[in-house]
Amino acid sequence: MSGPDEPPRSDDPRLESLGRRIEWQGRLFSAGSEQFRHPDGTEVKREKAWHSGAVGILPLQDDVVWLTRQPREVVGALASLEIPAGKLDVQGESPLQTAQRELAEEIGQQAARWTELFVFYSSPGFTDERVWLYLAQELSPAPHTEADEDERIEVVRWPLDRLQEAIAECQDAKSLIGLLWLAARQDR
Repeated sequence: MSGPDEPPRSDDPRLESLGRRIEWQGRLFSAGSEQFRHPDGTEVKREKAWHSGAVGILPLQDDVVWLTRQPREVVGALASLEIPAGKLDVQGESPLQTAQRELAEEIGQQAARWTELFVFYSSPGFTDERVWLYLAQELSPAPHTEADEDERIEVVRWPLDRLQEAIAECQDAKSLIGLLWLAARQDR
């Protein structure tokens, strides 16, 4: 439970959902509105996008971090520099299992050592999307897997001694969180 001066957490029973109205259902997310009651009785209605969640992977090997470049048509980008990532879209698959699958699909690698770094909301002002960020180490080639048919992924082995250049080029939030964490770790 949050203290009196702390904001309520998403799992705090003091913030009560009074119901939702889904107005649009798509393949990636649903959108609509939800009504909430605060502990003081105030009721608010918020527009909301429901999302199943996602993973991001920071794959490290020797003096290289593996990244991808891929089109992100929604923001008009032909080559967005990002960490490997993917949506939690397989029923019964844990975030770690999704990360393992996505690492193989996106860059053709598997990792012997996995560490969960962070779990965060991508934009809690309008969506409940949570992102699990993992560090993947001790990489080796994965058995052949197929990427999604509509993906155009370029695999990029980025030298760690040029990490600041990757940070400067990157505009993806989950990737920036991972790359900035890695930069802070290098500075220690």
